[in-house]
Amino acid sequence: MLMTSQLKVGTAFMYEGNALIVQKMLGQRSGRAGMVTSFRVKNLVTNSTMDLGIDAGEKFDEVDLESHVTKLSYVDGDTFVFMDQDTYEQFELAKEDLGDYAGYITPDDDLEVNLTFYEGKPVGIDLPVRVTRTVTYCEPGVKGDTSGKSLKPATLDTGIEVRVPLFINTDDKIVIDTRDGSFLERAKN
Repeated sequence: MLMTSQLKVGTAFMYEGNALIVQKMLGQRSGRAGMVTSFRVKNLVTNSTMDLGIDAGEKFDEVDLESHVTKLSYVDGDTFVFMDQDTYEQFELAKEDLGDYAGYITPDDDLEVNLTFYEGKPVGIDLPVRVTRTVTYCEPGVKGDTSGKSLKPATLDTGIEVRVPLFINTDDKIVIDTRDGSFLERAKN
């Protein structure tokens, strides 16, 4: 059984008789009724997507997913092509199927990822929690500001934008948490 707090991008679960996979974390809000976590989910059978708010503490059955070790071969427009490392078979996934993970991976990474399948069809990937990316643009850093309390937007080499501390500069390599897109640390060379 999965709890609401265990749902993350790439997690598949049963909800009201439908097999769903989380594509994007939309945030949390609390009110009188308690904490509600919002997700963008995709139905694994119909391929339709929807936004879903789930109360904290709800429990779900896991969906059995098959997994293959693959590497990202290339990106063709909005299609990511993965190659199985044992059989050399290629599998295509749309950018929207990867959800937030599309912004954390490029073919240049040479990173092994688990491609997940539902009923023989690829539906998502499992990425490591920490990935290293290069900042391609951000406002200049402020000398002496190492507190890390204030954040500024930075564009990464994959095109996504994350919030980083003020001391980060363009061309710095940083480590990002793939679960929520947060800055963890400056990468060590």
